[in-house]
Amino acid sequence: MELRGAVVMQERFWKAIVANDAAYDGTFYYAVTTTGIFCRPSCKSRLPKKENVRIFVNRQAAFSENYRPCKRCRPDGVRLPDEEWVSLMASHIEEHYTEPLTLTTLADHFYASVYHLQRTFKRVQGVTPLTYLQQVRIEAAKRLLLETNAPVNAIGVQVGIPNAAHFATMFQKKTGFSPTEFRQIKSI
Repeated sequence: MELRGAVVMQERFWKAIVANDAAYDGTFYYAVTTTGIFCRPSCKSRLPKKENVRIFVNRQAAFSENYRPCKRCRPDGVRLPDEEWVSLMASHIEEHYTEPLTLTTLADHFYASVYHLQRTFKRVQGVTPLTYLQQVRIEAAKRLLLETNAPVNAIGVQVGIPNAAHFATMFQKKTGFSPTEFRQIKSI
């Protein structure tokens, strides 16, 4: 029974998804309604809730309902080069550094396991995603310290580090100066 490009969930489909069974790759694709992503049955991404899964007999049916291909299992057959994928992650970090980013939120956003994301990012970028995030936050804090008169704790909040003590400690560790010292020395 077809329903707008999707087929009714059968227990064998669900068992294949749970088992990451590659024998079903190409036979069907599954989409997750909460993420808007579709995958191969063998995808190693986190197991979605069964009630959020829709089954499609081909990629075109999933595309026609505006599902995007998973960047981990690449059901569309197109895999981004690691350098391009990491570049997208770095851009995302630079655009969203003020938000509470974690490895888990990054992995969810980029459809990868935490382990795969961290390993690939570090191999390409030379640092872990969280170290990169800290670098971006510290650079933003430096700019704010020099360009504004905002209190140090307010700058910490603006760059995504709401704990003033943690912000000051991290800033000192990365620059060799406390935020106040940096502002005084660099503004001369």
